[in-house]
Amino acid sequence: MKKQIRFNGFTLNSVAPHSPGLWRHPEDQGQRHGDLDYWTDMARLLEKGKFDAVFLADVLGIYDVYGDSPDAAIEHAVQVPLHNTLLQISAMAAVTEHIGFAPTYSATYTEPYKLARDFSTLDHLTKGRVAWNIVTSYLKSEAVNLGLGDQIEHDKRYDRADEYMDVVYKLWEHSWEEDAVEANRETGVYSNPDKVHPINHKGDYFSVPGSHLVEPSPQRTPVLFQAGAFEKGKAFAAKHAEALFTTLASDLDELKAFTKEIRERAVDAGREADDIKIFPGIVPIVGRTEEEAQEKYEELLSYVSYEGTAAMLSGHTGVDFSKYDPDQYVEDVTTNASHGFLKKYSSSTTRKWTVREAVLHHGLGIGATKVVGTPEQIADALEAMANEGDADGFNIIQAASPVTFEDFIEHVVPVLQARGSYRTEYEASTLRENLFGAGRVRTSNNHPSKKSVGLYGVNV
Repeated sequence: MKKQIRFNGFTLNSVAPHSPGLWRHPEDQGQRHGDLDYWTDMARLLEKGKFDAVFLADVLGIYDVYGDSPDAAIEHAVQVPLHNTLLQISAMAAVTEHIGFAPTYSATYTEPYKLARDFSTLDHLTKGRVAWNIVTSYLKSEAVNLGLGDQIEHDKRYDRADEYMDVVYKLWEHSWEEDAVEANRETGVYSNPDKVHPINHKGDYFSVPGSHLVEPSPQRTPVLFQAGAFEKGKAFAAKHAEALFTTLASDLDELKAFTKEIRERAVDAGREADDIKIFPGIVPIVGRTEEEAQEKYEELLSYVSYEGTAAMLSGHTGVDFSKYDPDQYVEDVTTNASHGFLKKYSSSTTRKWTVREAVLHHGLGIGATKVVGTPEQIADALEAMANEGDADGFNIIQAASPVTFEDFIEHVVPVLQARGSYRTEYEASTLRENLFGAGRVRTSNNHPSKKSVGLYGVNV
């Protein structure tokens, strides 16, 4: 059997999620993002395409690094306005049966006790179709507006997040015994208090003494996505992630090196090499002919906002690119923002990037690989990245919404299905089963969620 490729639809609850300026494209519907029908339509579309999940990115602040002002971000709709990432999920789940939902939530700015409750609730409501994309947040504006004087230093955010995961694992996996809910009408006992345990967590960053508020959900722990790019992030992902999103790999050699390193790190962390599904981001641009696809690509590029993208890239990297000559090469500096985005352009092994080139590349799908061609050519490229580059699947990033998804599902998915490289039906009903195989509803026994405490709340 050929390797099975997987897809997530990558978006964000905003006007032009990851391609500043594309809201002006005549086929773009991003301005409908405040309309619930926009999201239920998208969920149906992606489930029609047999996607694993709707991947919902998020930030909690405005991109205000560029020119030391939020003006460019506001003017060009650079992820602002930006609505809550969780609230549409119940509605999307109600109109679908199989597709999962992977919202981004910050382990820096959400208390673990609250996050555990929110995701357990969603896992119940979706019947086990929820993932959590774990982020530590990179914008200073997030920290300031959420009551901190400044950002927590980059590496410390990851140290703090590691303990955060221990807390939520204790709540999800170890607080309630599987049969704690008795719902016995004769005795009047709904939940047996002897089987609901306080977690008694007291660490360097968090103190959470009590028990989880929610009974065990279908998956208990949601599927765990992460986007760790460099040392701290990769170590965190190797330990915790079940799926990893990356935009770093720009060619097959870089992808092979990246997937090899992540799988080796997973093994070093006591896991199996295939315990992490790796999803590079791509922007597919489909044409009936190669020439038509290239024309569509050039048209999409013409709508990209240079200033808007410069504001986004400045926010991503923590570097104010308004102070740089556009023809100057991007240089590596130490910031508390996303190390991965900066090193993508400052430390590439394949080329040197000028500021202008980096901005133009970043403007269509946050710097992800563009795959431009006929359906057969795009299928060829994806199969090569999966079979030679060892990717497990791809986060499909929109240029224009929802036409990028529509073109891909209508034209590329059938080619992959005919080749036997992509499912024609879902394998199961929960998200973890669809990713890892029927019967694997819960985290694996070698995952740290199973090791964080002894039986029912006793620290080990």
